[in-house]
Amino acid sequence: MNMHSARAASGLDNLKTILGISVLAIRWDDAIALLARLVAERRFTKISFLNAHNANIAYTDPVFAEALDDFLILPDGVGVDVAAKLLYGAPFPDNLNGTDFVPAFLQASARPLTVGLLGATRLNAEAASVKLAALAVQHTFVVIHDGYFSAAQEQGIVDRIEKLRPDVLLVAMGVPRQELWIARHIDQRHCTLPIAVGALLDFLSGTVPRAPLWMRQLRLEWLFRLVVEPGRLWRRYVVGNPLFLWRVVRQKLSRRRDPAGGAS
Repeated sequence: MNMHSARAASGLDNLKTILGISVLAIRWDDAIALLARLVAERRFTKISFLNAHNANIAYTDPVFAEALDDFLILPDGVGVDVAAKLLYGAPFPDNLNGTDFVPAFLQASARPLTVGLLGATRLNAEAASVKLAALAVQHTFVVIHDGYFSAAQEQGIVDRIEKLRPDVLLVAMGVPRQELWIARHIDQRHCTLPIAVGALLDFLSGTVPRAPLWMRQLRLEWLFRLVVEPGRLWRRYVVGNPLFLWRVVRQKLSRRRDPAGGAS
């Protein structure tokens, strides 16, 4: 199922286009209910999240942007909220960042599910699996493989997923590798909901610390992450955030010059 049919299934047709990427504007509870319904009806749907960082990548990588066009995209973080406010006059109804939203969705799903974990290091994936099993005792969590595999191992991993056929497959390989991997290898034979989850397994394992709650509530988790991992993340945030906002302003100005062009 692609973005457009998933939207139809949700009965919601509220999309905001941010730098060419269509993002579903949906409340937290409605998003949980939508994903639960897609699983119950076994409607294959690829899911990812848009934040300033991967919007920047998609802006310069047409292969990634094209792959995202076939995903159901949920809004993640303050950057896309600012963009929505600039472009549409209102932010997204809720911040559905995957680190909080995916565990909440699994907790809320009463029906027992099989959930596959693919990515991160083996140690972090195992620790995340234990954490998730304690959070959502009704589900079965299976670590399929870490994220460090060779091309020669790939087919065996895909076969293992097909044999297990989990309801939900959490793919944690970082952007854009995880979305491109899902796009190239995963279809309805393998699972129902493949979800690109970024650093979720690292966070759940406790290896990478989360920002304190007050910082998350102030939408400053990006600042905490920058302080914790400046060497890895300075380009993403210090360069990337202003660049993202500049591109959004350009989108707004080009739309104003060409009203017939819509919100592309």
